[in-house]
Amino acid sequence: MTTQQDIGDAAATAEDPYAAIGELGTAPLWRYYGSVLPKQPEPRAVPYLWRYAALRPYLLRFLEELSLEEAERRVLMLLNPALQDPPATTTTLYAGLQIIGPGETAQAHRHTSNAFRYVIEGSGAYTTVNGERVHMHPGDLLLTPNWHWHDHYHEGDDPMVWLDALDYPLTTNCLDVNFFELYGERSQKSSVPDDLSSRQFIHGQLSPAWEVAHTEASPVGNYPWAETRRAFDAIADDAVGTEAEGILLEYKNPITGGPVLPTMGCRVSRLRPGFRGAAVRRTSSAIYHVVHGSGVAQVGDVQLDWNEKDVFAVPPWHRFELRNDSDTEDAFLFSFTNEPVLRALGFFREDLPDASGAS
Repeated sequence: MTTQQDIGDAAATAEDPYAAIGELGTAPLWRYYGSVLPKQPEPRAVPYLWRYAALRPYLLRFLEELSLEEAERRVLMLLNPALQDPPATTTTLYAGLQIIGPGETAQAHRHTSNAFRYVIEGSGAYTTVNGERVHMHPGDLLLTPNWHWHDHYHEGDDPMVWLDALDYPLTTNCLDVNFFELYGERSQKSSVPDDLSSRQFIHGQLSPAWEVAHTEASPVGNYPWAETRRAFDAIADDAVGTEAEGILLEYKNPITGGPVLPTMGCRVSRLRPGFRGAAVRRTSSAIYHVVHGSGVAQVGDVQLDWNEKDVFAVPPWHRFELRNDSDTEDAFLFSFTNEPVLRALGFFREDLPDASGAS
């Protein structure tokens, strides 16, 4: 029988006490201060840009060679070079390019992760979310809050491509809380009028008085690009906007006034011709999709030259600045971030230079 005295003697005489305590499942904090408590964030993700023009031909090839019955979702994941396994675009955010062909139906399912899709090209498709058919048009933002049934169907003539976005790196890779379930049939039956949620809430501050239940996710199924563009057109050309991202609009939950999803915030910015944004860094990570135009994102030491429909990632606490190099054309950038999570936890920080250029 081992006594407390025996244990004490073994500790006192161990040739390598660090190896000995390692075998007991412990480690000395004083050897890990630099990694446990760094002076500032040290994200693993790196700045990166995915060129739509280079990826689109592969989307079309897989459309021809791979059925949805084989693939379930025909998606090219946009993987950060530093986050390959498990796959992610930034530490807590994921983006992918999904394609669906005429006449195809993507199997209905649901999962813990919040999701949305931002339509890039095509027409004639819709997604059904908890019984509501929500139609897709380029530039539309369609929400799929967590644990909502959703499937996709394409009635048009040409391929449909959209940007998928999920918070599964947070729910699965970080928190281990993801659940997934297939629907009993391949697709849902429509149970409410098409696009009802968008039509009810499309009028800004005039919202249905009977929709008073608190919900963390926005009840809006689709934020149409037609309304987004109308909002930009209504803003005077001499509007000040933001230093870093120009005329920046945020998609809102019309009931709470907060972000559209509890884990992801969505915004769209208009960069006027010749726009030069102030350098900024944030503790949030962000993924940008170029709706229109071309320009430059300087992210830390990396220069990302973006064109229409490209996607690029900005990791946390990387100083970045945006530039529209055109002298005649506006540029429009859609973006989503994990800022709602950080704000809820009190971890969000933004660093802009002051008037002297110091930060």
